[in-house]
Amino acid sequence: MNLMRQPCPRGRQLWSGGMQPCRIGLVLGFVLLSGSNWGQSAEPPARPNGVLKAGAAKVDITPRKWPQPMVGSFSERLATKAWDPLYVRAMVLDDGRTALAIAIVDSCYVPRHVLDDAKQRIAKAITLRPDHMLMAATHTHTAPASRNRRQIKADPGYVEQLTQGLVDAVVQAYKNREPAEVGWGVTQVPEEVFNRRWFMKPGGIVPNPFGKTDDKVRMNPPAGSPLLDRPAGPVDPDVSVLSVRTRDGRPIALLANYSLHYVGGIPRGGVSADYFGEFARLIEERLGGDRPAGSPSMVAMMSNGTSGDVNNISFRKRRPRAEPFERMRTVARRVADAAIQVYQSIEHRPNVSLAMAQKLLTIDKRRPTPEQIEWAKRLLAGEEPKRHRWAEAYARWVLDLAKSSPTEELVLQAIRIGDLGICAIPCEVFVGLEIKQRSPLKPTFTIELANGHYGYLPTPRQHELGGYETWLGSCILEEHASEKIVATLIDLLDQTTAAHCSR
Repeated sequence: MNLMRQPCPRGRQLWSGGMQPCRIGLVLGFVLLSGSNWGQSAEPPARPNGVLKAGAAKVDITPRKWPQPMVGSFSERLATKAWDPLYVRAMVLDDGRTALAIAIVDSCYVPRHVLDDAKQRIAKAITLRPDHMLMAATHTHTAPASRNRRQIKADPGYVEQLTQGLVDAVVQAYKNREPAEVGWGVTQVPEEVFNRRWFMKPGGIVPNPFGKTDDKVRMNPPAGSPLLDRPAGPVDPDVSVLSVRTRDGRPIALLANYSLHYVGGIPRGGVSADYFGEFARLIEERLGGDRPAGSPSMVAMMSNGTSGDVNNISFRKRRPRAEPFERMRTVARRVADAAIQVYQSIEHRPNVSLAMAQKLLTIDKRRPTPEQIEWAKRLLAGEEPKRHRWAEAYARWVLDLAKSSPTEELVLQAIRIGDLGICAIPCEVFVGLEIKQRSPLKPTFTIELANGHYGYLPTPRQHELGGYETWLGSCILEEHASEKIVATLIDLLDQTTAAHCSR
């Protein structure tokens, strides 16, 4: 479905052509658009009529050296091959006043310091502000490690390859800019998203790593179990699509967003981009088509939405065993079909304006209790029975958190592309429709695992229910972190909309 122009929030009207500008201080819009710019000069004035330029590029970041340690598991897994390539995929949009980049990485997660390094390198190479770059991981669980965690040690050579891949993709996308038009739309694929946290009947809760049975919900319970009660949260079936093409209709890039954790079913011993990469391959195959000699290839990318408590397992009944790659290819094909349908109905526009706002938000971290610290020490000393296979990992996390800094600084971002809103959160975000409902921009979607990784982000209600995603170690941020993050993002979305109104 296509989006019609929406009214400004709180009675304001969006500025377009002959419409009257919003009644809002022009100072606010000026500050937003030409304020702190990380030491660079102010952004140039808008082109006549707000003519948009866009470019895209992708860079192969498949490891060149083997074996590689992979993340996404509590035990060490080594990859000795690639089942399919890993990429950084990037697009750059530039309306002459604001330029911004979105880069999606085939990785489980990427720490903030790696992304900050890439952003600074990019800012030295081209005229693009670091706070106007959104970089996010897809969350494939079959990718090389990008940071040290537990017994898994990242390969420094691969971390450098990933970092330089980010730089090269964004710089090339910037250099590929040409006059463009954009459009967006939303459809739904409910068949592949299920909440993985379940209320259980008596006897369905098992001891957690801390030896407690006080959780009220269970993550990934046995499918078809008679002890299943009901899911503990909602799902978001939306497939949001942003399409970018040349003024004569040649596709430049397509960015999709779907709230599905990952799919899996990947054979041992190899890296894979999972369904995210297969989706991109299918879209590029269907839309890439014949292109003029020398023109850049079309780039498709799938970003992860709010999927911290969602996977594609329908727990009500057991499902038959699938062949390797079968499920992820099925999901990719189904979502790609839906995205193509949306694409075919999108109305593309050449004079869309852009805005982007960022805030560094300091959040308190959860602190282990004295009892938890003593438990961890006893367990690691062999004086406490291990009632869970992950007990030792969580004991080490408890001790690490006890010694760590008391706060974390999160990069939060909001982007406006015409009337489309995009939010970025550096966590594995629980499904919650509050941002979509409260946003002044319709539609709005959230990209998780963006600009860093700080564990799961349950809501306060989900914290009360317990379960894997709330255990100390899985979740390190304070119990009200989600509320503070949502409030900040709504404020940032309001800022980008105010900038639109003031033009």
